[in-house]
Amino acid sequence: MGNIHGHLLRIATFGESHGPGIGVVIDGCPPRLPLDLAFVRAELARRRPGQSDLTTQRKEADEVEVLSGVSADGLTLGTPLALLIRNTDQRGSAYAEMRAAYRPSHADFTYDAKYGIRAVEGGGRASARETAARVAAGAVAKLILRRALGATVTAWVESVHDIDAPRPSKVPTAAAIEASPTRCPDKAAAARMEARIREARSRGDSVGGVIRCVIEGAGAGLGSPVFDRLEADLAKAMLSLPATKGFEIGSGFAGTRLMGSEHNDAFVRKGARIRTATNRSGGIQGGISNGEPIEFRVAFKPTATVLLEQATVDRAGKPTKLTARGRHDPCVLPRAVPIVEAMAALVLADHWLRDRAQNLPLARRAR
Repeated sequence: MGNIHGHLLRIATFGESHGPGIGVVIDGCPPRLPLDLAFVRAELARRRPGQSDLTTQRKEADEVEVLSGVSADGLTLGTPLALLIRNTDQRGSAYAEMRAAYRPSHADFTYDAKYGIRAVEGGGRASARETAARVAAGAVAKLILRRALGATVTAWVESVHDIDAPRPSKVPTAAAIEASPTRCPDKAAAARMEARIREARSRGDSVGGVIRCVIEGAGAGLGSPVFDRLEADLAKAMLSLPATKGFEIGSGFAGTRLMGSEHNDAFVRKGARIRTATNRSGGIQGGISNGEPIEFRVAFKPTATVLLEQATVDRAGKPTKLTARGRHDPCVLPRAVPIVEAMAALVLADHWLRDRAQNLPLARRAR
């Protein structure tokens, strides 16, 4: 039913926005991995609602409970790892008007069209609340990548509405990204973004923007030809996130304005490794990582819920007016940063396991 992601590292998320809780079952997590719960909690804290006045004021502690898959001394068992996050601040009454009228650009109509029923309160599975489960699973994937490859996944807000931050000369530090509630590492741009988000909120409106993500230390060889290209799996993962409307890797659409001779990444030797002089490919060629940083961008639309009266129709198709209520982000970008990182980590960890399985020495395969 579309709630499972991955091949060898498989996750299944469950729960609705205003139900008792949400969670994830992780199947395929390698055994004997120290499960750093403090790190998992820290990742969830970066995504949780109510962390600043730029986000929804829904108050959720997002405490994670480990239900299975971990030994008494904190090591993964190799069996399904189940994580639960209980909902504690539901206000279903705020969605009473949405039982009859469809919210513009939301999943209300499409869920009704497909299933004939939907969870009205908070949008159910279509709510960004579901992504807390992904962040919990992504934290585990980050731990796998750190231990197996020393790889890191870093995302930050690059633009909000029509405000663009300058491209940094190197990947920003976590401290620089977390210094602003916008999660933009450029101080001047972050201040302008913050003002723009506050302005939109004061009018009952919303704004969108772009997140840039860089994966370092993945090495060469991850990904498969044709249908399982690494960038294709990254694109699917990113576009599975609520409010996403675009994905580009490396030079992206701007690369279409270059000649082939300008766009090609020349191979060079740096020490013991073969590298590329430029990285317009975004670290992936032929669907397989080439050892350069994997770099991509994700576009997020303005939050669909605005506190302004909008024209819509009811379930019978009769025209009506709707003024949304409830607690919503005027801009999803700040809280989407850890979600983008989580999905990128899940894709990469899954491909690392797949590569490891396919390329084991024959002596080990015979075991």
